[in-house]
Amino acid sequence: MRAKIDINEVETRTKIRAKYLRAMENEEWDLLPGEVYVKSFLRTYGDYLGLDTRQLIDDFRRRYERLDDHELRPIAPLGRDRDRQPRRRGIPPWLVIAAVLVIVVVVLFVVGKNNSGSGPHSTTQARTTTTHHATHRRRKRRVHKAAPTTVKLQLQPTGQVYVCLVDGGGKKLIPGLIYNVGQTIPTKSSSTLLLTLGNNNVKMKVNGVSVPVPASAGSIGYRLVPGGHSALTAAQQPKCA
Repeated sequence: MRAKIDINEVETRTKIRAKYLRAMENEEWDLLPGEVYVKSFLRTYGDYLGLDTRQLIDDFRRRYERLDDHELRPIAPLGRDRDRQPRRRGIPPWLVIAAVLVIVVVVLFVVGKNNSGSGPHSTTQARTTTTHHATHRRRKRRVHKAAPTTVKLQLQPTGQVYVCLVDGGGKKLIPGLIYNVGQTIPTKSSSTLLLTLGNNNVKMKVNGVSVPVPASAGSIGYRLVPGGHSALTAAQQPKCA
């Protein structure tokens, strides 16, 4: 009132409803939501008015809060609390010695077992295992070095398609035939295959791997070898007619 501050202005600035501000001014604490809100409201309101909020809260506690059972219990002398604490029993020395002896026996047993397993029989077995692994690696290298010497071509028509296929010597394997959906195009193999397709109405596999056939305004040609395949120009494509 001395500062001529309107309660509505305080409500706007502190976000505390005016009825709670009036309740604090009239010390009607039962009208506030709860004890936690009381202290929070006192702190916020006191900060706004420039008051000592710690003193406000301490006064509130002394005047309105009831001491709980924990605060009312007398403090016992420190010496009695120490007397009540049970004495901790230490580990007996004989138990430590027994544990050390057990560890020593286990270590000696493991060392002796390892030494017995490293005799002539173990050495011979290790040499045999090493020789077996070396032989297996040599066989594996020889298998890897054996590259395929032929190429296999599989064709499946997805529409009407013209097929001309010759080997590297010019022998006609598929002599310029037209296939439709549902017909079987024979699978052919050779060291070199030269292929001419009338269009891309076909699924093609080379050595079991699918090869996409692109659309083209004219015929489509491939040279197929064990190491891969390459496209042929119109002049390079085989002619079966």
